Amino acid sequence: MPVLLAALGVFAVSLDSAINIALPAMAATFGVEPATIRWIIICYVLTYALTAFIAGVVADRLGPVPVFTAGLGLSCVAFAAFALAGSFGGVLLLRVLQGVGGGLVYGTAPALVTLWLPRERHGSGLGLMSLGLGAGMAIGPLLGGVLVERLGWLWVFLARAPLMGALALLAGATPGAPRGRGAITRIIAPRDLLRAPVLNAAALAFLSNYAQFAVWLLGPFLLVGVLGLSPIAGGVLFTLMPLGTALAAPAGGWATDRIGPRWPLIAGLLIEMAGLWIISRFDVADPLALVALGLALVGLGAGIFQVPNLADMMAAFPAAQQGAAGGLAFLSRTLGSAAGVQGAAMLFESRGGGVGFAEAFHSAFTAAAAACGVAALLALIPLAWPKARP
Repeated sequence: MPVLLAALGVFAVSLDSAINIALPAMAATFGVEPATIRWIIICYVLTYALTAFIAGVVADRLGPVPVFTAGLGLSCVAFAAFALAGSFGGVLLLRVLQGVGGGLVYGTAPALVTLWLPRERHGSGLGLMSLGLGAGMAIGPLLGGVLVERLGWLWVFLARAPLMGALALLAGATPGAPRGRGAITRIIAPRDLLRAPVLNAAALAFLSNYAQFAVWLLGPFLLVGVLGLSPIAGGVLFTLMPLGTALAAPAGGWATDRIGPRWPLIAGLLIEMAGLWIISRFDVADPLALVALGLALVGLGAGIFQVPNLADMMAAFPAAQQGAAGGLAFLSRTLGSAAGVQGAAMLFESRGGGVGFAEAFHSAFTAAAAACGVAALLALIPLAWPKARP
């Protein structure tokens, strides 16, 4: 039950991918440019990045279930409150509140898996959780496209309040303490974090998410703004990336349990890099199938990468610090996401005025592919890897 609950929780939170296809409509409503609308993403991901780690540390004291439940309840309140947001500033404030709720869920979900399953099944369990995350990200753009086109962008938020409320009630009814949870003798210290396996896993997660979030920011503007697709059509095409992540996650978990994390992780980074390079070369005269291929490869690579990377992070900490480990994993991911959005926006803004949208777009995605390549090279360094688990 806790493993399924973790998957459902991250599924519900990751439906926030619906917001990306709504960004052009929100920019038009508030009269802001693409470079400014990035704060819709940054306010959310930076908040849940920091909250996730704190939530994990608290979960090591209280148990992950109550912290996880609180995150779902707070998310429900935040989504309902968007009905009262009447300005761009108000939306940003509610995105911060939403980020706190999302961070409480993301920071404790991995511990719900690893504390209830034996170590030899951690890869499969984390793969199921990542499947939920990827499924939410895949459904989000399509759901967002339908809601934006039929009801307006505000419903991208309001429609999720009942789901969060229902899951909060389900989580609140989940009994028992995690199996294998040990007594905590001290709070997590810097020496627990400044170790090679931990720093390696964190750096790789940062770089992979830095690379792929260039797509999340700029992709909708390419599909809807440049190629002229409707929000629904753009959402369908954009779904290929998170759908690839969802489909690949169980395979990444299966491979991790059988051959260890290193080679599945490297393969995922290389596939992700290939997809980003294809998108960076895309021209408006090219067939849509080419950008579709690039989006699918980015998603597949990310899905294969994420599970072994997360398994490495969780394995680097003892049972009594699994909450902190999960929180640190999502902190690394989301700091990379926020940096990727910021970096892509700044590069796009600095290049766009001089060379135009197409060349600025190419530059942003070339830089993203390069970041993913750096991560693959880092992952190839043998000394950066702990010994494989038996």
